Amino acid sequence: MEYSTDKLNLNRIPDHIAIIMDGNGRWAKAKGMPRSAGHVEGVNTVRRITEIASDLKVKYLTLYAFSTENWNRPKSEVDDLMNLIVIAIERETPGMIRNNISLGMIGDLQRLPEFARQRLSKCIDDTAHCTGLKVMLALSYSSRWEIADACRRIALEAVEGKIDPQQIDAETISSHLATANMPDPDLLIRTGGDKRISNFLLWQIAYAEIMVTDKFWPEFSKQDFIDCLVKYQSRERRFGLTSEQINNPTDADTPAASATDVDDDANNDSSTQTN
Repeated sequence: MEYSTDKLNLNRIPDHIAIIMDGNGRWAKAKGMPRSAGHVEGVNTVRRITEIASDLKVKYLTLYAFSTENWNRPKSEVDDLMNLIVIAIERETPGMIRNNISLGMIGDLQRLPEFARQRLSKCIDDTAHCTGLKVMLALSYSSRWEIADACRRIALEAVEGKIDPQQIDAETISSHLATANMPDPDLLIRTGGDKRISNFLLWQIAYAEIMVTDKFWPEFSKQDFIDCLVKYQSRERRFGLTSEQINNPTDADTPAASATDVDDDANNDSSTQTN
């Protein structure tokens, strides 16, 4: 069997999962292959994780494909990545349509090469009618860029009298982010072992559960993905409240936390983090 969902509660799947797909280059180096081979194999992992996310009825899957900092990599590698991303998405688009999966992008897209922007936009248009899983590619993306961009637009609206500066709150900022029409991630997964966020969805993951696996992205399997969900479901999401408030609410004003269980310590290890 390729994978097992026996330990997974299929009624408590997180709505939004974000993934930092790290380790392509290191995977290739460990095998004596060029870095580009790691990126190619990483595309295969994107396919299988998209498939399992769709099968499990995840609503949003945000993949950190290319950061604004990645523009500083050698030009040859950047060019290879841009071509690979475009070719891979075009190749996968018919399958996405068959599986009712739509595509979107977030990031400083004006920095993308014109050919990439146009061809990826067509893939987005071609899948726009799909109503299942939404795959969001974070391309030319960084959270600091996104927050600065939101602040600029809020400031402009304030100058134009469209926003009262005294009324600016967290919701105002959220509504001006690239993810404005999406729920915040419930779960952030990072492959490759590094325990850092790398400028990814800093605002949105305020209360996300975080899983870090030592496996490189090219070797991350459907079962690995499911195992992350099992650990996620074992955690108690408190959102600033106490365990007693979560498990024994005493008044109607106590907010309910989603994906809540009491057994969060039993499944934690050195490769995971909790709120």
